[in-house]
Amino acid sequence: MLFSYHTTAADFHPLLCQFFCFHFSLAKNAIPMYSILYINFRNLCFRKYKGVKKIIMLQLERQKLILEYLKQNRKATTNELSEMLGVSTTTIRTDLNQMDKEKLLTKTHGGALYHDNSADNKELTGKAYFFHERALENKKEKEAIAANAIHMVKDHMCIFLDASSTAYTLGMKLTGFTELTVITNGIDLALALKDIPGITVILTGGIVTSASSSIEGLLGVDLLQKIHTDIAFVSARGFSVENGLTDFSIYEADLKRMCIKASAKTIALIDHTKFDTSSISSYASIDDLNLVITDSGLSENTKEIYEKAGVDLLIAD
Repeated sequence: MLFSYHTTAADFHPLLCQFFCFHFSLAKNAIPMYSILYINFRNLCFRKYKGVKKIIMLQLERQKLILEYLKQNRKATTNELSEMLGVSTTTIRTDLNQMDKEKLLTKTHGGALYHDNSADNKELTGKAYFFHERALENKKEKEAIAANAIHMVKDHMCIFLDASSTAYTLGMKLTGFTELTVITNGIDLALALKDIPGITVILTGGIVTSASSSIEGLLGVDLLQKIHTDIAFVSARGFSVENGLTDFSIYEADLKRMCIKASAKTIALIDHTKFDTSSISSYASIDDLNLVITDSGLSENTKEIYEKAGVDLLIAD
């Protein structure tokens, strides 16, 4: 047995606790019996450090507590949050930088202020939030990216479009084809394309997520293994030289990884706000990408860094 009824947190290395809490937290959403395991194991993952009980928590949970604290107190210092959550000030600064980029708070020198416009529906650090809200973000940039990407699509192709709002924008431009097959895990996109003449829509199998209007998981793995696509058009929550394309959902990342593997070419549709950010799960390295289409908001310095790393960039006007 891995641990007995009498096992205490002292028997576990903190990183091991964090690892199991993370995977149980994912599994509990899919398999009910894991909920009990998750709760019991997480209760074990308390440890004493300098006489203070501190919980080893996941990044999302920690950032949620930060946001809740800011809602109540309107402001907080880095040291204050570090002491409260039992993590290093470096970890807190990383959290605050990420949350500031997502407009969940306003980062200040030595701390953060509550951001009154933070949407409760917009989850933390890249978690999928409501699709219609994502569609409204950087709309001009997404239109420009899609306008360039549409020129890559030819008649008689089979393409993959993920459930991103950028891929949806591209999908809305798919008209005038006599024969085009579109594979997607985006429910809204599939419904929008199903009645367009000349387009055959294949929806991947899996678990439906209500907020992001997507299908996650590999229940349709047999189908994906039998289909070859000419181009996989994908977006991401974050894009960096080190981690490539990253997403919040591990399940959706698995699906995209398989679709990229089955595609002759992969084109990433990434607006400039996604550069130099990362989420939980990597699903494609920069070497997996044939082309990255972005918008003119990308700085020259960032463009130069990515091109030196071997990324083929197309800047949409």
